Amino acid sequence: MNISAKSSAHSELEIGHVLFMDVVGYSKLLLNEQREVQQELTQIVRSTEHFRAAETAGKLVRLPVGDGMALVFFNSPEAPVQCALEIAEALKAHPELKLRMGIHSGPVSGVTDVNDRSNVAGAGINMAQRVMDCGDAGHILLSKRVADDLAQDARWRPQLHELGECSVKHGVGVFVVNLYTDSLGNAQLPGKLKLARQEQAAAKRRRRTMFAGTAVLFAALIALFIYQRHLFRSPAGEPSPEKSIAVLPFENLSKEEENAFFAGGVQDEILTNLAKIADLKVISRTSVMKYKSGPERNLREIAKALGVSHVVEGSVQRAGERVRVSAQLIDARSDAHLWAEHYDRDLVDVFTIQSEIAQQIADRLRSKLSPAEKAAIAERPTSDLKAYELYTQANAINVWDDWQGAEKSMARKVELLEQAIQRDPRFALAYCALAKTQCDLAENVESAHLESAKKAADAALRLRPDLGEGHRELARYYYTAKDFGRAYEELIIARRTLPNDSEIFRIAADIDRRQNRWGDALANFQKASELDPRNDEVTYHLESLCREMRRYNEWEQLLTKDAANHPGPDPWSQMMFAEIKLDKGDPVGAQALLSEVPLDFSPTTEIWETRVTAALYLHDYDGASRVIAATPADVASDAFSGQPPESWADGLIARFRGDKEKAQTVFAAAQKKLESSRGDKTKNWIYFVRLARLEAGVGRKEDAIRDARQALDLMPIAKDAVSGPTAATNLALVYAWTGEPNLAIEQLEFLAKIPCGPSYGDLRFNPSWDSLRGDKRFDKIVAAAKAASR
Repeated sequence: MNISAKSSAHSELEIGHVLFMDVVGYSKLLLNEQREVQQELTQIVRSTEHFRAAETAGKLVRLPVGDGMALVFFNSPEAPVQCALEIAEALKAHPELKLRMGIHSGPVSGVTDVNDRSNVAGAGINMAQRVMDCGDAGHILLSKRVADDLAQDARWRPQLHELGECSVKHGVGVFVVNLYTDSLGNAQLPGKLKLARQEQAAAKRRRRTMFAGTAVLFAALIALFIYQRHLFRSPAGEPSPEKSIAVLPFENLSKEEENAFFAGGVQDEILTNLAKIADLKVISRTSVMKYKSGPERNLREIAKALGVSHVVEGSVQRAGERVRVSAQLIDARSDAHLWAEHYDRDLVDVFTIQSEIAQQIADRLRSKLSPAEKAAIAERPTSDLKAYELYTQANAINVWDDWQGAEKSMARKVELLEQAIQRDPRFALAYCALAKTQCDLAENVESAHLESAKKAADAALRLRPDLGEGHRELARYYYTAKDFGRAYEELIIARRTLPNDSEIFRIAADIDRRQNRWGDALANFQKASELDPRNDEVTYHLESLCREMRRYNEWEQLLTKDAANHPGPDPWSQMMFAEIKLDKGDPVGAQALLSEVPLDFSPTTEIWETRVTAALYLHDYDGASRVIAATPADVASDAFSGQPPESWADGLIARFRGDKEKAQTVFAAAQKKLESSRGDKTKNWIYFVRLARLEAGVGRKEDAIRDARQALDLMPIAKDAVSGPTAATNLALVYAWTGEPNLAIEQLEFLAKIPCGPSYGDLRFNPSWDSLRGDKRFDKIVAAAKAASR
């Protein structure tokens, strides 16, 4: 490029596409070694195809910068990126040459340097250097501007990995994106960013350290004050946003019943495509699946229940290798039909149909789509229709429809998804669904499935590094593995491409509550509920949060609303209403509600624990024994910390009856079984909780206190604000049972004021605290807990 023609004091600004590079460790080389490195680098750079093409066209300026060089391209934004990849490829033959590169497009202008030579300078070059400064050897880093330009082309998106903001010279923040492929670039997090994140994490840990001292108590009280100001608002009670929509299940018009899965897949893909648009509010699949097609479907009532203004409904008919899809968009407030279309196509065009429908609906709702969102809508999930059918069959299985057969349902989902992946090993969304199912198995069946979940999520991200669903499932894995920091990082990435995904908000809320961010947890659970209002799992988690925060009135309101969505007798609702009564100090009312729950209702240990708790609060020890005797053997051990008649609960009943000899005999037998069951296995905090209270029961004071403290050391409140209070409350119980009332009360004074601590009902009626009753300090704690229950 002829710079001299433009180099004057008033030279016009141009947009230059800058590749800035330097040699890592250059300053440590001897002078002759520096010259050799510069010559070698120059030769490599000049041999690249895009350097030569730009230079031949007069669209390139090369600037020496001491330990590297800057290349300014004036032909294409892609030119410096392509050149960087060519340099990286050539460097494979020169492992001794450690190079880092930064790329930015920005303003440059012609200047005359001190030697009266024509040159270029400007903010574009300075910014490229700052971007490069964020990297280590092997990194090819891009500014956000360059990455946004490249993201409009589908071939670049898998190679772009956002790193966030990096602080450079003078504290200036630069948003950088890492470019790498399977064989080129450096996929590792740059040292600067890694150090910054470690410092941030350390600062957060320091800020969150709690449970000792006045300052900690003050912080807890402030947190309580903040979250107590929040009030629940029902999404259905607010005006529905104009750009809100629910895609209802499509009707299957095919003769073959198995095509119902295919019809469901069409509806699901349209919903998924719309959900990628940040300018829309789109209700999640779980909620809309409650409304199957039929003449009784009242669109206005459905829209009101889901909190939306618009609904989409349609039908699918498949015959051989042809498919007919009909869809219509309806304003549910006025029943006005805003758009309708019929598509008669070859079966292989079904994904194109789905993309066109989503685009048409977005246009009718006047939604703004970014280039990345348009590209995402147009992308095919797989090229194998049979693989897609297997995937949709797996998605159609709701494992909790039959809680007794949940494990079998999960296994069937795994089988279908593995078949889909076998047909199309590049089916990234199938890997994501498999990762979720393996996580479910790890949480509910066997923890060994957790590593299978990680492998599936990693496989999805190897295929599509920018896939939001992949990052969401990796976040789910990290959450299940208790690595909350990494889980949150993955959720942030997933959120960028999945703005309407309720699962992202639900997982984020679960992390928030465990990291003592109760206000954030409440907001995220409410957002998840807004996007998925008929999802029983989301509702359950929101209700559980209200219980943990002692927001009993809101909990009761949610239960009442949820019960209205489940006409007829609902044992779950009865059980949870009973739990409210117990927490608020009404064991008689709880017992009455529990009497209405069928005795064969036994999906989890929770119902049996609740029945025993109600009986113990009422000092009905015969009734508690009858509950234990009626409990199915397969859940009794988990429900009562040991297999009856030698369980923790059996020992409690004997202790509360005043039969000290029997209590000690039962506790000793339970302790022996507990210790033998672990053997040489790693002992977690739950083990030490159970061991400590059994030791307290048999009178081994020093051992009990030591092991209770060990449990709290392994699970401090600062690490997990949900599980930590359980370990801390257990320590208080051990103190109370071993003749240390002052230490017990000191613990309870704090615990009664924070989420997940003992409830008023527990403090008031649980016989475990009987040794503290009559102490004015304990009575004051109970009175304060009662006043705080609302």
